Amino acid sequence: MIEHDDPRLRLCVVTDDLRDGVLGLVDRVRAAERGGASMVLLRLKHADARTLVEAGRSLVAAVGIPVLVSDRLDVALACGAAGVHLSVGSMPVVAVRSQLPASMLVGASVSVDRDVAFAREADFVTIGPVHGAGASSLGLGGLSRLTAACGRPALAIGGMDASQVPLVRAAGVSGVAVIGGVLAATDPALAAAALVRAF
Repeated sequence: MIEHDDPRLRLCVVTDDLRDGVLGLVDRVRAAERGGASMVLLRLKHADARTLVEAGRSLVAAVGIPVLVSDRLDVALACGAAGVHLSVGSMPVVAVRSQLPASMLVGASVSVDRDVAFAREADFVTIGPVHGAGASSLGLGGLSRLTAACGRPALAIGGMDASQVPLVRAAGVSGVAVIGGVLAATDPALAAAALVRAF
């Protein structure tokens, strides 16, 4: 079981796209790692399985932080990832947990109260979006409520920047997950370092 103060949870960077190819993605993630990123989630919504495995293997070989794969248990196993992160509507957490070595991590997304049961067997959860457009944003109150309800180490996601870190930490999370704010930045190392300093 992963603990609430596990340093791997401090800053998870989430991949956004392959605009500069697999090598460019690896370079951006390596820069984020230099800045203090502690985990990377491979999420490429429009990539096929072959591309996902190529990207996953490249990241696993290039970085020293855990690489998790979004939703694809087969890809996570094929590329030697540290775990898998599941969204609601994908495979049940319990089913995935039973197919993985105990050393592999299982994360789960939580956005609303009914997702709490889905995430019950996960090692950690991401909760959000905390901020953003539309009525789906949780705000700090919703984040605090769902963090307590899950009873798992939690990462806040959605509109996270350095100014938000103290606020979401006060809501009980162990870290933040960031998509464009790091890997789409001109300098991912600096962007990651700013978030880490905020801790």
